[in-house]
Amino acid sequence: MSQFSSEDEAELQSLLRELLKSVKDRISGAPSVECAEEILLHLEETDKNFHNYEFVKYLRAYVESSLGTVIEEETENFTKGDGHAIGPGQDTLVHAVTKRTRESAQYKQMMQTLKQTMMVVVESLINKFEEDQLKKEEMDRKSQHEQSSSHYTDNCSDSDSSFNQSYAFIKHEQLQVIAEKLDPGRPREVRLEALQSLCYAPPSDVLSCENWTGLRRNLSAALTDPDHELSFFAKTFSSSPLNVTKDIYSTIAKNLEAHFLYHKLSFPSGSTSIDANRPDMARLLKQMRLMNDFQKEVTTFWIRHPEKYMEEIIENTLSLLALHSEQGMSSPGSEKSLEPIHLISLLDIKATWFKKWMHGYYSRTVVLRLLERKYKSLVIFFTDISKILCPARRTLYTSKELEFVYFVHSLCVLGRLVMYTNGRKLFPIKVKKRRDPVTLTDLLLTSYHRGLFVCVYSLDSLSPTNLVMEVLRTLCDRTECAVECLYQIPVIETLLAPVITLLKGKLPKLNSLESALTHIADTLARIATTERGLSLLLYDRNLVSAEGESISAAHVVVQFTQRLLAKELHVFSELEIPPAVSGAFIFVCRQMYNTCEGLQVLRPYSLHECIAKAWRTTSSVSERVPTPVPGAPPVITSQELQSVVAWEEMLLDNLLNFAATPKGLLLLQQTGAINECVAYMFSRFTKKLQVSRCEKFGYGVMVTQVAATAPGIAALQSSGFVQTIVVELWSVLECGREDARVVHPKSTPMDPIDRSCLKSFLSLVNLLSSPQAVWELLGHRALPNKTEYNLREMATSGLDLMDRLIIINSDAKIHSLFNYEQSHTFGLRLLSVLCCNLDSFLLLESQYNLSELLLQGQRDNVTEPEFIIDGPSVERNHILVRIGTVGGPSERRLPPRALQKGNDPYPWPMVSTYPLPKYYIFDVPKTLRTKQGKNNLFKALDPTIHTCYVIFFCCVKLCVCVCVCVCVCVCRYGKFLKLLREDSEQDLCLLLKHCQEFLSQQRISVTSELSCFQGGYPGHDWFASTVFLLMHGDVGRSLSLLLRFSRLLPSAFLWPPRLHSSVHLPIEIAQSGIHPIYSCTAHYVEMLLKAEVPLVFSAFRMSGFTPSQICIQWLGQCFWNYLDWSEICHYVATCVIMGPDYQVYMCISALRHLQQDILQHTQTQDLQVFLKEEPIHGFRVSNYLEYMEGLERNYRSMVLSDMRSILPRSS
Repeated sequence: MSQFSSEDEAELQSLLRELLKSVKDRISGAPSVECAEEILLHLEETDKNFHNYEFVKYLRAYVESSLGTVIEEETENFTKGDGHAIGPGQDTLVHAVTKRTRESAQYKQMMQTLKQTMMVVVESLINKFEEDQLKKEEMDRKSQHEQSSSHYTDNCSDSDSSFNQSYAFIKHEQLQVIAEKLDPGRPREVRLEALQSLCYAPPSDVLSCENWTGLRRNLSAALTDPDHELSFFAKTFSSSPLNVTKDIYSTIAKNLEAHFLYHKLSFPSGSTSIDANRPDMARLLKQMRLMNDFQKEVTTFWIRHPEKYMEEIIENTLSLLALHSEQGMSSPGSEKSLEPIHLISLLDIKATWFKKWMHGYYSRTVVLRLLERKYKSLVIFFTDISKILCPARRTLYTSKELEFVYFVHSLCVLGRLVMYTNGRKLFPIKVKKRRDPVTLTDLLLTSYHRGLFVCVYSLDSLSPTNLVMEVLRTLCDRTECAVECLYQIPVIETLLAPVITLLKGKLPKLNSLESALTHIADTLARIATTERGLSLLLYDRNLVSAEGESISAAHVVVQFTQRLLAKELHVFSELEIPPAVSGAFIFVCRQMYNTCEGLQVLRPYSLHECIAKAWRTTSSVSERVPTPVPGAPPVITSQELQSVVAWEEMLLDNLLNFAATPKGLLLLQQTGAINECVAYMFSRFTKKLQVSRCEKFGYGVMVTQVAATAPGIAALQSSGFVQTIVVELWSVLECGREDARVVHPKSTPMDPIDRSCLKSFLSLVNLLSSPQAVWELLGHRALPNKTEYNLREMATSGLDLMDRLIIINSDAKIHSLFNYEQSHTFGLRLLSVLCCNLDSFLLLESQYNLSELLLQGQRDNVTEPEFIIDGPSVERNHILVRIGTVGGPSERRLPPRALQKGNDPYPWPMVSTYPLPKYYIFDVPKTLRTKQGKNNLFKALDPTIHTCYVIFFCCVKLCVCVCVCVCVCVCRYGKFLKLLREDSEQDLCLLLKHCQEFLSQQRISVTSELSCFQGGYPGHDWFASTVFLLMHGDVGRSLSLLLRFSRLLPSAFLWPPRLHSSVHLPIEIAQSGIHPIYSCTAHYVEMLLKAEVPLVFSAFRMSGFTPSQICIQWLGQCFWNYLDWSEICHYVATCVIMGPDYQVYMCISALRHLQQDILQHTQTQDLQVFLKEEPIHGFRVSNYLEYMEGLERNYRSMVLSDMRSILPRSS
């Protein structure tokens, strides 16, 4: 196949045409001929379909037929001669054969024949292309002639034809001819034909020609010719690189600038209007639209080019827009003219071009720099937006309609401008007709006033009201913007001016009262979500109330909300204010009362009672709706019923958010709606919904807060929340629900608490953190201890977890677990955390005999003469040491859970019997007993007393022998301290009985199903035990001290059993089941922690745990197991001498001391476990006395007065 026949040439021509069609898009997108050649040369590298083209297949077949024999012969010769086989020498063989083949005569003949044939084929294709082009030009001339008398056709930037035309390569001589034909002095037909010819030339060739300057001048003149279309400019924008399009853009911008400079267009006035279809106006709008389309697209690629290109485009734009604003400023009395900014506002009303330019730092820096240095007048022009507005949606634009689109455009530009620091630095700015410069606050207030008080409200997305509020919402979401722009007294005064007017009994002048109030509430709610904004609303008393007092914004809002809920605003008697307005203002209050400081301000208004009353009223309406009867007219429509239900849920949701703080939870319990609120929370929790649109986290913190109290955990239990948590854990740990087919058990993970079940583990820790939760879920409940368990039988309660995962005392329980070792270790890990609370441990020990069960498990795990070291045995050993010792960081040694490398992976002694090995007992130096005055507590606080180890092994039965066993425990501790005699157990037991008898006479009778009300104080009296040690075991002195101490305010908070259902409490608090240590002390701990140690407070929020949880554990057991004995003594002495508010400051100091550890364990997601299991290492009360005195100076007036107010009935 060395020669081509005529049929071969025709086939080649057809195949080549098909190839060129396939790569047409690649070639047409090339900026120059050289680039197109490069694309074709590297087509095999860039086109994955290269070898599938028929032309390529044809050439491959031709090469094989021409050179196949030569290649075979050369390969055989090299193989025989050099002995190379296909292998290591393959590359050398290929290169050698290729070289010899290319030197052969057959190769030279093939190339010569192929070159001659392809030249004939290409020449034929070019001739055919030129014929087709001539025919097309002729048809274009005819069609242009036919359309010359008709209206303008849209040939600007959105014309489809401008993006789908092919290129013809053109010579410089031809461009010279075209430039001459475009001269304004030439006839119209000649100029039109030249412009059309230019459209077929690559823009890169046009801009690189020698006479581009003259051609550009003629193109600018063509822009002013009404007969010429914009297809060349549109095509250049759509298919050329930035270095090309920037010149075309500059040409259009300069032409428009010259047009507006020398042809002053009058702004419509009165009944006159601007017709967008008028030929001269349509011409301007098309050019502006072409520029605007380019402005919105150029941001996607100008970062890949030199900054000077982008700067040239931006400067040309700003120069055009600022043109007439400068003239207007220089001649204030001149007639108002139509300006470029009005036209671009018509085309891009929401300033999309500016938003895109300001989005990226690369372009935003240039824009702001140019605005500050050269075009600040443009900012002034945008700032002058005090116009009367009305919506516009036509092609005929009156003056008011132009002012409307200009207002919207300016608002969007300014809203984007003030989002950035350098944009805000442009203010204050001097504006004509104003004596003082316009500040950011002035600008926002003007926009706000025009949007809410002047504009006609509509539901349209271009409503000025909606746009103004959108800007305010954007600023609220950016802290720096909000601080500079919104968190100002004038802004709050303006926002609340209509509310104060309504409180005075007058109607404010608002276009739409409902929408205005809703927008005001939404803005206030967003302000209240930040610390700075909340502080502004709560504490800045610069507003004048309806009664003439100076009050803060929070008081105005809550007063208005109260009157809305009670329907006491008489000005609304003729208006139907929907619940949405009331709900919006309740939400503002909610953003305040779900914080400790906000609740402190709003508490006197009893807003929780108002919301609860409104909820009961709404709930009774929905419950009274009768069942629909067929044929009978409905009493209430479905839409009305949905509104009632939605309002009821909104009220419940707002009531629920009182549970975000300890004191708020007490108020929620007092409304009697805690069960309904928790049930509503559970319904949202199961749907994975957030607390609100302003809340970043879910319900984790709130669930933990609720679970810290007896009524809260009871509500969680009845709502199904506890069951859901347990079932979710079981599904992850063992198997799924019954309807999920169990084919085989899961693979055993390496860690008993791996990532899959960590979330469930932490949820259970949060749920069972307080002893109140353990008493309510497990108190007086026996284990099932079944003889057989089904593999599909899932745990659904806390008792089931105790039975199936922790107290595994039968083979049936072992065989019922797919992953026995992991699941049991998980249960033991949970038990270890529970036992950190001494009251919880006493309950579990008394009911289930934990110590003996764990010891038996260790004895069963022995293979003589050594223990079997596995996950459960290591965890059991840790628990046995933990519950067998009591003491602070320097008083006991706990074995780690991790194994060591080497021959002895677990060198710590294993516990299988009590007493514990001496390894776990620190050697404490002997101390001398000090003589104490008969009635002086503080002489007992000898600074030389050190703490030591005590054996805490007891088998207790609650309400029967707990007292005896705890007495034995405490006395062993005192004997080790050399504080007690050998026979002190009976004395301590006698003291506790006297205390119980004394306190029981001061308790009210409460009828409740809660376990905390069944009998006396459910926990142990750790404070009385502490006093007994301080008094060296003297019952008389201890009892005398406690009786006299009970008359003092500190006894209410240092001695937890003192106020349990006490007659000295208000009846609603005594019956609530929530102790004042939680509702008062823990509340102020959270409040002060947020102000004093914000990082720690944020860490608690992120972890889903609450400071109140760990504080009530510390305080409930008088810091036993967390501080050394000397520090416990200092804690008691400090609170008695300095005042009960030092209890709050003590907790703040301890958390501040642990700040670095708290932040670290927040990252590792085990903060709850760390705080409960670890003592407070290195904490000394004396080191923080100065810090606590500072807290006293700042907060005593608030904290101590609230503590005193808790006991109004006390003598």
